[in-house]
Amino acid sequence: MSYNIALNFEDGVTRFIRCNAGETVLDAAYRNRIKLPMDCADGVCGTCKGRCRQGSFELGHDYIDEALTEQERVAGNILTCQMVPSSDCVVDIPAASTLCKTGTTDFGGTLAEINLVSPTAIALNVVADEPIHFLPGQYVNIQVPGSHETRAYSFSSRPGCRELHFLIRNVPGGLMSTWLVRQARIGERLTLSGPLGVFYLRPVVRPMLMLAGGTGLAPFLAMLAQLKVTGCKQPVHLIYGVTHDDDLVGIEALEQCAAELDQFSFKAVVADANSRHPNKGYVTHHMEQALMEQGEVDVYLCGPQPMVDAVLTHFRDQGIEPASFHYERFSPSIAAITEHVA
Repeated sequence: MSYNIALNFEDGVTRFIRCNAGETVLDAAYRNRIKLPMDCADGVCGTCKGRCRQGSFELGHDYIDEALTEQERVAGNILTCQMVPSSDCVVDIPAASTLCKTGTTDFGGTLAEINLVSPTAIALNVVADEPIHFLPGQYVNIQVPGSHETRAYSFSSRPGCRELHFLIRNVPGGLMSTWLVRQARIGERLTLSGPLGVFYLRPVVRPMLMLAGGTGLAPFLAMLAQLKVTGCKQPVHLIYGVTHDDDLVGIEALEQCAAELDQFSFKAVVADANSRHPNKGYVTHHMEQALMEQGEVDVYLCGPQPMVDAVLTHFRDQGIEPASFHYERFSPSIAAITEHVA
């Protein structure tokens, strides 16, 4: 038996390794040629300290208090030289991937489908050469064919599959948008690099509020696809905001999620005052009912920078302090995605 271990480095790179039964995370990493920080490998120095975000494990007793205190252990900190997983795990490594002699993984895929689902959004489907592991909510860099440029896009499909789905903003004059709309042909090869990002689904232990703007819906589709597999006992509510009626995409997928996940509900809202949609305004106008349990809620937010900034301002002005707050903002004019977890 072996387990999938996601190593999250502080520069946003995630590497997945297989850890055998009875094997420490440090040994598994070294077997995969990833040199995690360590000085002793005996639980003495504390150099290999990290934090387990998800999963179960045994830590053993072969370490000293100076390397890992009881308070740190209770908070979820671990020593990779002592951590023996008993399930799939997510482990934060407080070092850059480059310092650990690793980095993003490049993989190939074949362009399978392109759909202009609205004037502002493109649905892209790629069949990878092998199943791709990532944390639902993360993104990948895709090289624009014919150039050395890459663009970052969040997965909108479930992890561990070869069929990769993306919901991409159609940027007028954008390098990738122009290639997809005017030049791309089904069957062409693509080079992808990742996974990346600290915006990903954590264990659902309390009610969850998802706030999506435009194609920022993509990572939430991946999260919901994963929840359909794992199940969810907590209420999950999504508010999906767009500018114009034509920008609303993915509604059928959300309706299917609502039908298959008893605890999931969603509301779509349109900012345009001339909209025909029954729910007008911004996502902040429709949060009161969803923001339940007096702040005992985990909030996930993803969308264009103005929308994310407006929500952050609203939370600050209203004194809203959720139990945890994870957000990602992007600009269609640049390849990089800016992320933050609070």
